[in-house]
Amino acid sequence: MAVKNITAKELAKKVLSKEKVFIIDVRNTDAFDDWKVEGRNVDIINAPYTDIKEKGIDPFLDKLPKDQEIHVICAKGNSSKKAAEEIANAGYSDVYSVEGGMSAWSEHLEPVKIGDLKNGGAIHQFVRIGKGCLSYLIQSNGEAAIIDAARITKPYREFLAENDVKLTRAMDTHLHADHITGGRELAETSDAQYYLPSKDAEGVQFPYESVNDGDKYEVGYSVIEAMYSPGHTIGSTSYIVDDQYLLTGDILFIDSIGRPDLAGKAEDWVGDLRTTLYKRYKELSDDLIVLPAHYMGIDEMNEDGSVSEKLGTLYKENHGLNIEDEDEFRSTVTENLPPQPNSYEEIRKTNMGKEDPNEEKQSEMETGPNRCAVR
Repeated sequence: MAVKNITAKELAKKVLSKEKVFIIDVRNTDAFDDWKVEGRNVDIINAPYTDIKEKGIDPFLDKLPKDQEIHVICAKGNSSKKAAEEIANAGYSDVYSVEGGMSAWSEHLEPVKIGDLKNGGAIHQFVRIGKGCLSYLIQSNGEAAIIDAARITKPYREFLAENDVKLTRAMDTHLHADHITGGRELAETSDAQYYLPSKDAEGVQFPYESVNDGDKYEVGYSVIEAMYSPGHTIGSTSYIVDDQYLLTGDILFIDSIGRPDLAGKAEDWVGDLRTTLYKRYKELSDDLIVLPAHYMGIDEMNEDGSVSEKLGTLYKENHGLNIEDEDEFRSTVTENLPPQPNSYEEIRKTNMGKEDPNEEKQSEMETGPNRCAVR
């Protein structure tokens, strides 16, 4: 039987449209347990290729569906082909090997329209489904700003070209530690400006435009207002778009809040985090739509594949916004935190311009899930 190939983009379309998807992941169990393909209708099992080589595919056949497509995934797309061939030779007809494996899955970006802007234009969310990263493209009157861009810049450039929109601003909410920013590259290749909060920019090795509290930026007919909101980093800054959308970076998520420890400053920054969440944001309109820079799990997605919620709803439902006791809050965000992101110190240095790893190294540095949330 011939094995078919499927791209990460094609697999993402199935997952986001909630098709029933069966996956056999042939990576080692520790890698599988750390990070895997997730979706509301995804059924996934782990069958390490080392076991398949030793014992053959027979011990796993009773776990495979006869009436459904089978998708085989590994780290980079090599072992999955061999495993898929064994499954096909066992009599299964619809067997697919995922091209590029989890590496390609990690780098796919899927644009989802969030909504129209009241001053004209629209805002799109780019969902990096394999890593839980979210970035935003705001377009109005032929101009665009991109906020918290991923390292993989081609999808943004294609979107800009297809919609005949000129990028004028590439902005980050903070100095990222879980992924390498694409903002600088987008700015350089588009003759645009790159913006970084001033308090996160100490020691950076490249030119940038400083972002400070209250600064306003025009994008066509729309206005982006910077709001200083420290706690995840000392310079963390939120962006309010046309008094409709609140881009919170890594300060506030749909089902959690940002961790303050990725620069080794948890005890110093926990007070800032509480002030941002319990005072600064509290003064904003409940009707603002929160658009975070990450999501932790597939359950945070809306029916259309986007990730968003009204600020007022989060104050009712997000546990991190409802811890009245300050000591309890402090312990929640400084103790029993999940493991830190893979290569986070190297990523921070890369985003500061202090290191310049090649493409293969950058991909390796970003392997794994984001871990910017308290839980």
